[in-house]
Amino acid sequence: MCVAYPHSDGWHLEPPEPVGPPQSLLARLRTRAAGAPVAFGIDCPIGLPRAYAAHLTDAADFPTFLRQLRDRPAFFTVAATLADVTPATPFYPARGLAGMKRHAHAHALGLPDAAALCRACDRATAERPAGAPIFWTLGANQSGKAAISAWRDMLIPALHAPDPPRLWPFAGPLLKTLRESPLVVAETYPAEAMRHLGLRIAGSKRRQADRAAYAADILRAMQQLPVTPAQKLHNTLQDGFGPGENGEDQFDCVLGVLCVLGVINGTRPDSAPDDYWINAWEGWVLGQTSLPQDGKKEAVLF
Repeated sequence: MCVAYPHSDGWHLEPPEPVGPPQSLLARLRTRAAGAPVAFGIDCPIGLPRAYAAHLTDAADFPTFLRQLRDRPAFFTVAATLADVTPATPFYPARGLAGMKRHAHAHALGLPDAAALCRACDRATAERPAGAPIFWTLGANQSGKAAISAWRDMLIPALHAPDPPRLWPFAGPLLKTLRESPLVVAETYPAEAMRHLGLRIAGSKRRQADRAAYAADILRAMQQLPVTPAQKLHNTLQDGFGPGENGEDQFDCVLGVLCVLGVINGTRPDSAPDDYWINAWEGWVLGQTSLPQDGKKEAVLF
């Protein structure tokens, strides 16, 4: 994660650091903020597909559903086979199996097709490719394991603690919610954040040299926000975050914090589209303005 602090000339940005135990992360961030509000962007789905949520009858919205999961630990069990997939155990698969198809996963959940596994903000736009369906847990392009960890280990305990965090966009526009709550959690997406910063995709974020090639453009984007990077972060950017396996994670968390700062500074919108399902159940990617381009407008906004 990267932490930014307000500064007389804008923001001061620290270099990436380990998150530490997720159970205590939000409390530690609040302690570091010393009474100031915290806007916490996380590269993790915060919401449910509307086709799945439409069948839920015991919760009014996603935050309520999430709080209820404390008493339903089996929800986070990753199904080993399609026969184990149910609406109460939606995550799949536990391991690679021959012939796995997302449409079969959808049908096991009672959904009409593979597209129904996705939220509106998961779908491809004119500016970026599609993200992964929330309940899928296999391969490099998956977000299910992140959702399991973040929801179970971080968000659910925090939602049951005194003075719980607020979840964006369910609680309303980000800036208004920050004035009302000491901590607001919002979903960010590195591929989306790159577009916010005017970065053109080139090469692979998994390669150190390709990450280093973005350094000058990222530093220019920081100047515009304005953000002053710590000297160690400045050096790390130019080095492409080193040769280690966590270089891409460090790169992504810098993009994420710049996305949050762009919204706070007013260069990107702090609210989601005016759509019931997005604001009650699906959630949205912070700062995203482009709507899905899937030829099914009625399936995205209604």
